Amino acid sequence: MQPNAHTRYELALLILLLSIVVVLGFSPHSRVDWALENLLVLLLVGTLVAVSRWFRLSAVSISLVFVFLCIHELGSHYTYSLVPYDRWCSALTGVSLDKTFGLQRNHFDRLVHLSYGLLLVYPVREVLLRLTPLRGFWLFFITMNIMLSTSAVYELVEWIGGAYLGDDTSQAFVGAQNDPWDSQKDMALAVAGAFFSLLLVSLCRKTQKAPMTTACRKSASPSK
Repeated sequence: MQPNAHTRYELALLILLLSIVVVLGFSPHSRVDWALENLLVLLLVGTLVAVSRWFRLSAVSISLVFVFLCIHELGSHYTYSLVPYDRWCSALTGVSLDKTFGLQRNHFDRLVHLSYGLLLVYPVREVLLRLTPLRGFWLFFITMNIMLSTSAVYELVEWIGGAYLGDDTSQAFVGAQNDPWDSQKDMALAVAGAFFSLLLVSLCRKTQKAPMTTACRKSASPSK
């Protein structure tokens, strides 16, 4: 993508994201929870804008960040444990996900943590690839560790924040839904998503290299 086109694409996504934040900011289920959740969005987007003069992510990475933040914004509007995905699915398809899979709780928070690993591991990998000499196994290993450690930091933020908020706000922000292993499951899903995405990237790279290697061998072979 050409520099000017890339800039326009970034600007379009930024305007669209801000519009989504504003629209979903009207009458959220919990105003305090909405504000807390959007502090993370402000921090991430503000950092990307601040460093854009010196470092800019690729269009693919920016798109993945945008998709993740859109999913996150739904959670911030309804609170993670109250997003009515089952009602939406029933209205569109006539099928209840909760009844079909025997779900006993709202699993939107699980989707968000899985999406965190699936979608944001590629931008993290890109940053390491461009700013560090890491390659191969160590690039894979450090990227996975960053995803796990940032997931753990978020769980700590939930714990500390939940300890000082009122009961209703605390339950909305933490979203554990009486699951004693909620934090561990969230981190496990993030790591599983990151591992799957990195494995997919590795397979795609090998697939792309195979035809190039064959072509190079043919061009290097002596002509008869």
